[in-house]
Amino acid sequence: MIALVKYIAEHISQIISLLFEHIEMTAISVGFAIVIGVPLGILISYVKKLDKPIIGAANVVQAIPSMALLGLAIPLLGIGTLPAVVMVIIYSLLPIIKNTYTGIASIDPEMVEAAKGIGLTKWQVLQKVKLPMALPVIMAGVRISAVTAVGLMTMAAFIGAGGLGYLVFSGIRTVNNLQILAGAIPACLLALVVDFLMGLVEKLVTPISLQKAFGKSKEELKRKRRRQKVVLAVAGALIVVLVGNTVIGNMKQEEKTITVGSKDFTEQLILCNMYADIIEHDTDINVVRQLNLGGSQVCFEAMKKGEIDMYVDYTGTVYVSLLQHEAKPDMEAVYNECKEELDKEYNILFLEQAGFNNTYTLAVSQETAKKYGLKSIKDFKKCDSQLKIGATLEFLNRPDDGLPGLEKKYGIQFKESVGLDGSPRFTALENGEVDVVNAFATDGLLKKYNLVTLTDDEGYFPPYYAVPMIREDTLKEYPELEVSINKLSNYLSDEIMQELNYQVDEEGKEPEDVAKDFLKSIGLI
Repeated sequence: MIALVKYIAEHISQIISLLFEHIEMTAISVGFAIVIGVPLGILISYVKKLDKPIIGAANVVQAIPSMALLGLAIPLLGIGTLPAVVMVIIYSLLPIIKNTYTGIASIDPEMVEAAKGIGLTKWQVLQKVKLPMALPVIMAGVRISAVTAVGLMTMAAFIGAGGLGYLVFSGIRTVNNLQILAGAIPACLLALVVDFLMGLVEKLVTPISLQKAFGKSKEELKRKRRRQKVVLAVAGALIVVLVGNTVIGNMKQEEKTITVGSKDFTEQLILCNMYADIIEHDTDINVVRQLNLGGSQVCFEAMKKGEIDMYVDYTGTVYVSLLQHEAKPDMEAVYNECKEELDKEYNILFLEQAGFNNTYTLAVSQETAKKYGLKSIKDFKKCDSQLKIGATLEFLNRPDDGLPGLEKKYGIQFKESVGLDGSPRFTALENGEVDVVNAFATDGLLKKYNLVTLTDDEGYFPPYYAVPMIREDTLKEYPELEVSINKLSNYLSDEIMQELNYQVDEEGKEPEDVAKDFLKSIGLI
C-alpha cells in the first residue's frame, strides 16, 4: 500500500492528465450516444416495424468483442481519439435505445388518450406527456451506458488515444503492478463518480410526486434538488472546460509539427522518445508523441494515412508482415528490398538502419535448460512433446517467421501452444504454467527473469534490425530531420537496447526518462 501511494505521488501529474483525457473522451462518447440513441428509441416506439431490426442490430454490436470492433474501426477511422469514441458510442447505444423505447411504451394509454382529448398534437403529446413520464427510465439507460463507457474507454490507449488505459496497458507489458493499479483505481473511482452523478440526474428528472421519500416534505425535496443541481452544474462546467481546452489546444498547435508513433512495447516507447528528443533538440520542430499504437499494421496504416509522420519498425517485420515476402536471412538484401519497395509503392522512406537486431528467439528457464540440455532450438527434438510454449498471438499466427514455420523448419511439435501477448507470458513461464516463450533478442525481461535464449542454428528467423521510417512528403518539408534521425543509429547495439529495456521493465523507470538519460550520456542532447 505504501509503495502504491509513493508511486501515485511520484506520477500524480501524469495520472491527472490521463484522467482528464479519460473524462473528456467518455463525456463526448456518452453525449453522442444520447443524441443518437434517444431519437432511435422514440422512432421505434412509433414505428413498430423498426423495433426488432434496430434493437437486434444494437444487440449484435454489443456481442462483438470491444477489441475486435476497435480493430475493425482502425482501417476506416485511423488511430487516436476518433475510433475510440466511435467504438464507445456504438457500445453505449443499446441501453439508451431500449430504455427510451420501454419508457415510452409503458406509459398508460389512457393518459395518452386524455392528452389527445384536450387537443394536444402528436408532437405536444410526446413533448409534454410521454418524454417527461419516460425520463426516469431513459436516464436509467443513460446511467448504465455512462458507467460502462468509463471501463470501455480504457481500450483507447491501444490506438494512441490516451486515457487511464495507458497506465494499465503499460503496467501489464512491464509486469508493473503499481502502474496497473495507478490506472485501474482512478478508472474505478471515476466510474463510481459517474454513477453518482447520473443518479442525481435520474432523481432530478423524476417528478416529486413520483418520488417516495418517507418523512420528507415537498420543501425538503426541493432544497435537496437545488443542491443536486449545483453539483451537476459544477461537473458540467468541468467537462466543458476540458473539451474547450482540447479544442483551443488543437487550434494553437505549433505550425512546425510532426507526429512520431510507436508500437506497444517497451523498446518502442524508448525509441519513440529518443527520436522525438533528438528532433526537438536539433531543430525548431515540435514533436507529438503517439505512443502505444498496437502492432506494425496499425502504425503502417496510420503512416499511409498521414496520421503519423514517422515510427521505428524492424526489417524482418516490414519485409514479411507488411510487404508480404517470404523470410530470408540476408540482412543487406532485406534492407535494400524494403527501402526500394516502400519508396516506390507508398512514398515512405527507410532511413539509416540501427545497430541492433531485435530478432525473435525462444527462451526457457535455467532449470528447464539444465533438465533437458537445451542450448539451441534443434535441441527441442528430444523433448518437444513434453513442453508447452507460451507465445504472442502474432508469433503463433505468422507462417513465415513464427511458430508454424519454426516447427516445420526444425521438425518439432510442442505439446501445446498458448497465446499470451506482452509480459504475461514471462510471468506464466516463471510460474511454471508454460515451459518455453518467444521473446525478442533485446528484451529486458530476458535479463529480469534470467532466462536462457536458444541459438537459431538453421537461421530461420530473418534479421530484425530497427529502422526509422518516415513519410517522403514530411522529409521534403523538413529535410533537416534526416541528419538528426540518422545520428542515433550508430550508438545502438543489442546490449545497449537490452539494458535500456531492463531499466524500464525491471527498475521501473519511465521510458521517456530512460531515453533522455541515454541521449545525455552519449552527448546527443
